[in-house]
Amino acid sequence: MSVAAPGQLNLNESPSWGSRSVDCFEKLEQIGEGTYGQVYMAREINTGEIVALKKIRMDNEREGFPITAIREIKILKKLHHENVIKLKEIVTSQGPEKDEQGRSDGNKYKGGIYMVFEYMDHDLTGLSDRPGMRFSVPQIKCYMRQLLTGLHYCHVNQVLHRDIKGSNLLIDNEGNLKLADFGLARSFSNDHNGHLTNRVITLWYRPPELLLGTTKYGPAVDMWSVGCIFAELLHGKPIFPGKDEPEQLNKIFELCGAPDEVNWPGVSKIPWYNNFKPTRPMKRRLREVFRHFDRHALELLERMLTLDPSQRISAKDALDAEYFWTDPLPCDPKSLPKYESSHEFQTKKKRQQQRQHEETAKRQKLQHPQPHARLPPIQQTGQTHPQLRPGPNQPMHSSQPTAVTGPSHHYGKPRGPSGGPSRYPQSGNPSGGYNHPNRGGQGGGYSGGPYPPQGRGPPYAASAMPGAGPRGGSSGYGVGAPNYPQGGPYGGSGVGRGSNMMGGNRNQQYGWQQ
Repeated sequence: MSVAAPGQLNLNESPSWGSRSVDCFEKLEQIGEGTYGQVYMAREINTGEIVALKKIRMDNEREGFPITAIREIKILKKLHHENVIKLKEIVTSQGPEKDEQGRSDGNKYKGGIYMVFEYMDHDLTGLSDRPGMRFSVPQIKCYMRQLLTGLHYCHVNQVLHRDIKGSNLLIDNEGNLKLADFGLARSFSNDHNGHLTNRVITLWYRPPELLLGTTKYGPAVDMWSVGCIFAELLHGKPIFPGKDEPEQLNKIFELCGAPDEVNWPGVSKIPWYNNFKPTRPMKRRLREVFRHFDRHALELLERMLTLDPSQRISAKDALDAEYFWTDPLPCDPKSLPKYESSHEFQTKKKRQQQRQHEETAKRQKLQHPQPHARLPPIQQTGQTHPQLRPGPNQPMHSSQPTAVTGPSHHYGKPRGPSGGPSRYPQSGNPSGGYNHPNRGGQGGGYSGGPYPPQGRGPPYAASAMPGAGPRGGSSGYGVGAPNYPQGGPYGGSGVGRGSNMMGGNRNQQYGWQQ
């Protein structure tokens, strides 16, 4: 197949897709699972190339091949960009398959179908949830710029992603970020006259217009999700952790203000506005709550989290924001540190195993209580007993784990909500990095070595935001179920502009026409 140049559309068909068997690959490890299938890390036997195999589930289909998989394949065959995941081919299995325990996979049809993707070492959620992980400001700018560049490419080619979240943003050990999981994506028309479902986008990242029931929307829905990701990177934890749609709307209104005909013309005509409009006045508090953010970061976040979708900033305009053109500038992706592989699916499973281990230990302790050991008396008032002091080789605080070069494919499993403390310290740090919050989720993510639930810290001092709760998620290759019910309506940066490390002006850098 002749492949289009990066940034161009692939318009030629690939006659070889579907002709190869999945037996050409050796499955190494499951790295994701959800409603739409399982994802495996695999090795191509002939070449040794590591890939990701996404098995398409057929057992729940009454009408043949899943429509979500058809859309994903069609869209990914067309898109070709360095910040969009690459679908390499489709492969098949000839007969019924069995899982790791030898049980039938429940497929009433003969054979199975797999999508073969390039393998990525991390997803953003799994990476940021690593113990002691600290992102610098240049690193956050690097990831955000790549996210916006890939999304701008999709929107220019009239594709809505409709499921932007951390677990769908894949990162390799070269620092490259790619949009993944196009299972909810679809093409759109610029007139926005077509009726689209509002039951898309994971709840914590869903914009207010969808929560209020609109069926006419465009790229602005993705930009709200990007704003939630941006705030999460800066703040250190999700900013709208609602448990259901009404609570989600309330959290949005508490931070962004109540919508009315003044700040959002036409909002009163959206189907469910009268059901969910606030009963009391609510002012916009975004600048007050995040006043510790960098000035340019706060300006960009304000424009991303604008209630009125017609006034929300586009991906192209966001790339031209001052935030990306003032010191410290976005770093080169290749300069970023390399980490052990970390996806959300394995991280969740490690935490589940850790909790089960702790619960078992507690039960055993209750069943077989140990006599309390008596400590010698304290020898001087106000002085800690010598046996309780740390020795010369014992640090006062545990040190952060060091980054490991290259992926290590010993994965843990899914993570869930943790009862531990917030991942973030209660004070900022000059480097702009952050330690690790406690957030729940469904779906992908993996990391080397078991570790207890803990959090990461934001690059700014923590503010009085609501705590994190459970959220939907998926492997970045797209196997998780959306986190919403399927029913009907619900009841200090420098101000001077830094030099452009890429050379040339902004239009030249992003390849736009003058």
